[in-house]
Amino acid sequence: MSSPAIAIEHVSFNWPSGASVLSDCSLTVAPGEFCMLLGNNGSGKSTLLRLLAGLLIRQAGRIETSGPVGFVFQNPDHQLVMPTVGADVAFGLVKEKLTVKQVRRRVEEALSAVNLLRFQRRPIYALSGGQKQRVAIAGAIAQHCEILLLDEPTALLDPDSQLDLVRQVQSLVKSRGLTALWVTHRLAELDYCDRAFLLEKGAVSDSGNPQRLKHKLQQP
Repeated sequence: MSSPAIAIEHVSFNWPSGASVLSDCSLTVAPGEFCMLLGNNGSGKSTLLRLLAGLLIRQAGRIETSGPVGFVFQNPDHQLVMPTVGADVAFGLVKEKLTVKQVRRRVEEALSAVNLLRFQRRPIYALSGGQKQRVAIAGAIAQHCEILLLDEPTALLDPDSQLDLVRQVQSLVKSRGLTALWVTHRLAELDYCDRAFLLEKGAVSDSGNPQRLKHKLQQP
């Protein structure tokens, strides 16, 4: 059995005020899996993703990832910083000291993966919410991230765009051998993932078949 792409063991996190967010939280995601993380507001979902991305530091426990990690925020306007689509995807490659030709190839490959190559010169402000999220995902692909962390990426989208985005990520995970952990509170999105985790009071209270969890959460 291969090592997990994401391993979280007995992780705890408190805010400086002392308020506990995560307490003895554990989960694993296998390479190539598309998993979803559910839970009520305040259950610790977003905090857990930020710990995985290195945006926060845990106080206890162990976190390991098997490859480079890309993070997609709930609001893409918080991470798209350049004026055009192509420039924004290229921006994340600056630290790699690539040639202009290498950057161009990476950008075109990443935009093709999310079906936005024809939008390469399009201003960011002219995109829809769903297109902006796909640009953010393209940025992670261009950096050759193997693990995608998506924090309620459909929260600001209309219903049709929500399902379009989740299908796109499902397709990317399966076609490119990526691993993804997607935070959501929309039960309809569970139809597209391999496994799901339910987070309650800062720990995983249930996990497994997405349809079983969906049925459980639909009960009055």
